[in-house]
Amino acid sequence: MNRYLSVLFENSVKLLKQGLFSIVNVNYSNMTSNLSSKFSTPEMISVANKLEQGVRITDEDALYLFEKASLAELGIMANSIRVNRHGDKTYFNRNFHMEPTNVCLYTCTFCSYSRLIKKREEGWEYSLEEMVDMVKAYDDQPVTEVHIVGGVLPQYDVEFYSNLFSAIKAHRPELHIKALTPVEYHYIFKKAKISYQEGMEKMKASGLDSMPGGGAEIFHPEIRDEIAGGKCTGDQWLDIHRIWHQLGGRSNATMLYGHIEEYKHRIHHMSELRKLQDETGGFQTFIPLKFRNKGNQMSHIEESTVIEDLKNYAVSRIYLDNFDHIKAYWPMIGRDTAQLSLAFGVDDIDGTIDDTTKIYTMAGSEEQTPALSTEQLVQLIKRVGRHPIERDTLYNVVTDYKDVVFESDNEFKGYLQLPVVNN
Repeated sequence: MNRYLSVLFENSVKLLKQGLFSIVNVNYSNMTSNLSSKFSTPEMISVANKLEQGVRITDEDALYLFEKASLAELGIMANSIRVNRHGDKTYFNRNFHMEPTNVCLYTCTFCSYSRLIKKREEGWEYSLEEMVDMVKAYDDQPVTEVHIVGGVLPQYDVEFYSNLFSAIKAHRPELHIKALTPVEYHYIFKKAKISYQEGMEKMKASGLDSMPGGGAEIFHPEIRDEIAGGKCTGDQWLDIHRIWHQLGGRSNATMLYGHIEEYKHRIHHMSELRKLQDETGGFQTFIPLKFRNKGNQMSHIEESTVIEDLKNYAVSRIYLDNFDHIKAYWPMIGRDTAQLSLAFGVDDIDGTIDDTTKIYTMAGSEEQTPALSTEQLVQLIKRVGRHPIERDTLYNVVTDYKDVVFESDNEFKGYLQLPVVNN
């Protein structure tokens, strides 16, 4: 019976993928032409007309999409934008993560990753030398990026990170350093008694190449103060990214959704990002992050459904008209949902990861051993009819895998075993 249910589930997921893609992937040419003809309600026709004319949707439009639009309607809209921008291209990169520590001064209620200083024996605190050794462990691998984030502790200060970035660049100059969130920068600059401007200039001189999007959570203070009180405010998060963009740097942005926030808070969050992007143009990618409830102070809150996840990706793609890319972080949502998201505006599913991050596995993410080889990622993308492209951090093409055939592609995989049901 267990085998029967397992096969039934696997086949249901496959049918769901096929069905969703058949709904939204009707035609790759001229996706926004006559888009309004696909909808029946005045509100949806109005939004579709705006998309056809290249007019930005309003916050009120976004709220309607969240509350009233069907999943299929959102998929059609979001996919039309995705295809017009990127065709069927789907990006990934070869990266690894380093997390200096999971011991932290802050006590965010949603966090399953950090450990308080009084319980630091439950965590880890790597030295600079240990972290450089981690980088050296990848010397014979074609990774293009190291992603560095972690907890906030006094010893991980401006000097520590300056020396770390410089040491990485001295050892492997071409390795792209994407490191630290405004939460970490705000703390270390305040501790060093230097301004954001001076601090970011120092980080850039030490070898910082770009910033990840973490620490954004939800900008609105009535939510942020409750789930992430004490760390940098939403305005401070935005200020640090603004300064980095003005220095010529690129960065990403995230939003933690599916907890105590309402749709209006998500829209406010995206509105603040859209305004800053209008000002600087420095954001590359928006990454919605699903709240996971394992092992934290918000474990009583139910997690969002796959339907809600896909809806959130779609509205993000429709609303953030000045962001080039929408990313689904596959270790957080799992491989199946990541594939589905490619029909709802997503064009990037992050990287190979190589099982080097614990931030989401400790929160109960779908992928408890988040490692995929390049071949596996390519096959993941191809199985839903998309075009896999390995990129570097700045979206330069490293390898186009559209016509690449792996040895395993020609191997006989056996027959699908179907369950036998007695009448």
